[in-house]
Amino acid sequence: MFQTFDSVASPAQGPGRLAALRAVLQAEGLAGFIVPRADAHQGEYVAERDERLQWLTGFTGSAGFCVVLPDVAGVFIDGRYRTQVKGQVDLAHFTPVPWPDVLPGLWIVAHLAGGVVGYDPWLHTAEEIEKLEKSVEGRGVSLRPVRNFVDAVWPDQPGPAMGRSFVHPDAVAGESSAAKRARLAEMLVQAGQAAAVITLPDSLCWLLNIRGSDVPRNPVVQGFAVLHQDGRVDVFAEGAKFGPEVLAHMGPEVNLHPVEGFVPALRVIKGKVRIDRGSTPILLAQELAGGEVVWGDDLCRLPKALKNAAEIEGMRVAHLRDGAAMVEFLAWLDGVLPQGGLSEIDVVRALEGFRRATNALHDISFDTISGAGPNGAIMHYRVTEESNQGVGTDTLLLVDSGAQYLDGTTDITRTVAVGDPGDLARACFTRVLQGMIAISRARWPRGLAGRDLDGLARYPLWLAGMDFNHGTGHGVGAFLSVHEGPQRLSRLSEVPLQPGMILSNEPGYYREGEWGIRIENLIVVEKAPRLEGGDDRDQLGFETLTWVPLDRRLIVVEMLAPGERAWIDAYHGRVFELMEGRVSEAARVWLEGACRPL
Repeated sequence: MFQTFDSVASPAQGPGRLAALRAVLQAEGLAGFIVPRADAHQGEYVAERDERLQWLTGFTGSAGFCVVLPDVAGVFIDGRYRTQVKGQVDLAHFTPVPWPDVLPGLWIVAHLAGGVVGYDPWLHTAEEIEKLEKSVEGRGVSLRPVRNFVDAVWPDQPGPAMGRSFVHPDAVAGESSAAKRARLAEMLVQAGQAAAVITLPDSLCWLLNIRGSDVPRNPVVQGFAVLHQDGRVDVFAEGAKFGPEVLAHMGPEVNLHPVEGFVPALRVIKGKVRIDRGSTPILLAQELAGGEVVWGDDLCRLPKALKNAAEIEGMRVAHLRDGAAMVEFLAWLDGVLPQGGLSEIDVVRALEGFRRATNALHDISFDTISGAGPNGAIMHYRVTEESNQGVGTDTLLLVDSGAQYLDGTTDITRTVAVGDPGDLARACFTRVLQGMIAISRARWPRGLAGRDLDGLARYPLWLAGMDFNHGTGHGVGAFLSVHEGPQRLSRLSEVPLQPGMILSNEPGYYREGEWGIRIENLIVVEKAPRLEGGDDRDQLGFETLTWVPLDRRLIVVEMLAPGERAWIDAYHGRVFELMEGRVSEAARVWLEGACRPL
């Protein structure tokens, strides 16, 4: 499906929708209601039906929530969206709240003298609600699970997602579904647990070696599942999503049931039922309050993150294909920018065209971010017909994009000079590049987590009194979600990095109202080779997956240390070696110049 550029919501619609919601809350005797960007599956990505936060407020970010009270409606957003939210909501009716700097419980008691705040128990995890209840305890405010009142006032709410599923071949997956189920079932046996609940769509797809189309840009099937300790799986989803080929592929040990049977089926399980406190709706814990609920991580998340040899090879091949499309795009861009007249939407369409020309594109992996000048400073900017602007001159163009191929998922950001963006822009770009190089070259003792490496990417910026308000990197799936846990390069991540984990490496810097800079490659954790003169310490490092030139015009060579300069030259040498035979002659000529040594 081609990317579209229609505005998905308007700030002007928010006040009327907010008033309608408040009228229903008042009739129900509620003092407030929480509207998260979430669905019953608790993944990051939601179908159109579940975009309640966007419908109510106009805010289109991938994370956040709104707390609606009688006299104020707070839109809680993290550092990635503090610029974006101000242009998407009616600030006379919605108040942006910096989160997690300001915690929702404390904000509620500061703005509400007392009363009951409702929440939809399908849309919140036990972890979320327990934290919130603790923060309002003894302050005259209580929380109550209720039906979803946004649905009650959303007259044209889309229906449930009904995308068809399809088989993900074992050769690409690197392991059969039966082997995965047996491996995880043995973990249940060892833990003395009868079953595990699975609600995350990417976990379900990974376990069964299937893919789908229920969520934009992510090849997943929405459904729930119960994995039993004997390896059987009960799947609860709309039957129309599963054709004969998929049913045959799943086999007799995987049984499909109507969605309505999910909760009743949980109630009759004998023995301990494993539920993930951080990714399972609290409704399930409430429904099983009399049974044997055991809190534990989603059984699929870590095994899914530890890519096997076939998945890593698939990702390498996908990145070579995607790298060639990116080189064609950047060569084209360099040719047309001096002519002027290019818009942000033109950039998006051209890049998607080069990817489609590979004849292997399943879909883009997220809506392309094409931000020229000030729009580049909006970290998750999504261009629309209304916001679309010319690329301009003497500025920066930030292009963050990715693709879904049957053998892998890509995510890459390049920042390009348009004319002369100035000395400050070049100095900031170089500092961001130094941070990206530091992560790429990192070696560390086994056992360290993303929080232990995150500062490496920021240190060159810190030296100049600068920083960026997003994580350095996120996990990436193999023909699955472009954002995948549990691993991250972030000061918040305590998950030890292990071989096979794939992450993005994307430091940045943003000056609101001027321009934004981000440089992103994908990397995979690997066992680091022994170094002569070193000891026998077990160390890990990164293999780079992304091979696309960096804009040499933005690099201040004098700021680089010898090792950084050598890394750039080696990287560009490898880019040329891998790409010269994969691109057109015109792109090859451009590539040769783009990859020449510093």
